[in-house]
Amino acid sequence: MTAALDNRAAVALRKRRRGALGRSLRRHWQLYALLVLPVAYFVIFQYIPMANNVIAFKDYNVVQGIWGSPWAGLDHFERFFANPVAWDLIRNTLMLSLYGFLAGFPIPIILALALNEVRARFFKRTVQMVTYAPHFISTVIVVSMLILIFSPRIGFMSDFLGFFGMNSNLLADPDAFRSVYVWSDVWQTAGYSAIIYMAALAGIDPSLYEAARLDGASRLRKIWHVDLPGIAPTVVVVMVLSVGNIMAVGFEKAFLLQNPLNLSTSEIIATYTYKIGLLSADFSLATAVGLFNSVINLILLLAVNTVSKRVTGNGLW
Repeated sequence: MTAALDNRAAVALRKRRRGALGRSLRRHWQLYALLVLPVAYFVIFQYIPMANNVIAFKDYNVVQGIWGSPWAGLDHFERFFANPVAWDLIRNTLMLSLYGFLAGFPIPIILALALNEVRARFFKRTVQMVTYAPHFISTVIVVSMLILIFSPRIGFMSDFLGFFGMNSNLLADPDAFRSVYVWSDVWQTAGYSAIIYMAALAGIDPSLYEAARLDGASRLRKIWHVDLPGIAPTVVVVMVLSVGNIMAVGFEKAFLLQNPLNLSTSEIIATYTYKIGLLSADFSLATAVGLFNSVINLILLLAVNTVSKRVTGNGLW
């Protein structure tokens, strides 16, 4: 008897949901129509190509095609992990990503909080323009600038560093590669990333600032008790997304800064996949390495989002 009532209640609930969906479609059909093209784009160019990841489990042959090639199981994953280079690649990728996250994540927040306290409009707009303009410079141009700046023959930084007895050729120094990569990336992206936090700061209720002022709070106290709690949900979402991409280090910059002298630290999973897949034409191994990298990113994203939801109550979903 109880089971029958539960079934009828479940059927009634499904009917109500379908009816609510139908009413929503009829009432807001213009908004749903706007979603058609973006959803079609993601389905055609993002989700359908995922099926080709099956190459990682096959001995891919161009003549036989993706689905005609024989199955290889986990052989290509075993080949990768049996290679002594594999753990160096994972370590280099993780260290570069963590360094970039620790250096690059707080700086846009600090910049946004500082600009929010500036009252001189001209100065504020000038600093904003100067800090987010590098975002629009292509990676190739940024790397070219770095080569010109740190070149031992024509770069002015080489003379400056050499004067103090330091290594004058940072681009050839494996230990300096990560710092050059990360801090040039911070310079290029910090100002543009700060826009997100400035938008969040603009949405804070002004009455909170008035209450803090009446309580005699200093600027630092207002930042600590009003600004930071106000942007906390945005910070959490950006942090979850950043940690979810911890293994997805940009290929272009690492590859362009790479040379035989710094290869011990500059060789990461993305550059290795490019060399194995496109230059050596070992598509199955390259796909297996890329799939492993993507799975690690997905696990990190889910884990960080779960922890964030339990600790702060905010997350991506």
